Amino acid sequence: MKYKDYYEVLRLERTATQDDIKRSYRKLARKYHPDVSKHDDAEDRFKELGEAYEVLKDPGKRAAYDRLGSEWQTGQDFQPPPNWDEGFEFSGRGNDADAQGTLDDFFEALFGRSKRSHPRAGPSPAMGQDHHAKVVIDLEDAYLGAKRSISLQMPVVDAQGHVTLQSRKLNVSIPKGVRAGQHLRLAGQGGAGAAGGSAGDLFLEIAFREHPRFHVDGRDVSIDLPVAPWEAALGAHVTVPTPDGAVEMTVPKESSRGRRLRIKGKGIPGTPAGDLYVILSIVLPPADSESARAAYDAMRQAFNFDPRARFYG
Repeated sequence: MKYKDYYEVLRLERTATQDDIKRSYRKLARKYHPDVSKHDDAEDRFKELGEAYEVLKDPGKRAAYDRLGSEWQTGQDFQPPPNWDEGFEFSGRGNDADAQGTLDDFFEALFGRSKRSHPRAGPSPAMGQDHHAKVVIDLEDAYLGAKRSISLQMPVVDAQGHVTLQSRKLNVSIPKGVRAGQHLRLAGQGGAGAAGGSAGDLFLEIAFREHPRFHVDGRDVSIDLPVAPWEAALGAHVTVPTPDGAVEMTVPKESSRGRRLRIKGKGIPGTPAGDLYVILSIVLPPADSESARAAYDAMRQAFNFDPRARFYG
């Protein structure tokens, strides 16, 4: 997607206060309102202003947008970095479809369309807002469960009207079997209530830290396992690592590169548990000695084998 510089749209510096944003939007909105403007691109400019204002007027959305950095240029190809919003705490706004209606694909790709709202049935006006944050955990925590100390940053507006980040730490129990995308509810850890009302809740969205060995798909986990040519051809008993300790597995005879072998129930725990898929990768030993080269030559002479027999059709 293409990057949009919302500060540039509103003709503001990134150090602008919330009042600066409001004043600039009102001034430009009057100038480009389709009903009064004589500019040929007034309708598009007015829509663009509304989109920029919808993000920057909200301290939470603005702080999240600012986390993407200031080095991007309008129209530049852009992809948010993985887990760019890790540890970023913001208050829920509910299913505000009308407010979201003017926003385009760029905004939705960053923040989603009400995807993290947890609306309550008949909330009290004095009840505190629910808060939301993404936390990134190790895959092993989902297998075994864990207790972790997490750091969160919540955007607030200071006395000068600037958006700043307020930090806090929480001790969290990660339940065994948690999945990526699942939300953990921490009761009473959201926004404070008013006039004696109860505090809102904090919903933590779980994501997995990238693992050097394992790949996750729902509850299923996969791993690329290197095997020798003779293990693939003749069959072998091998040891396979899992996030919950090693297991033994049989490689069937005449296995080819890329073959997927399933170990039932060794994925992320649950009811039912996921499976572990072992994908075979055949690794050739190096021909780095006289004896190794002689072994390769003997193999060449022993087999009537053309690896490109079907390659040319």
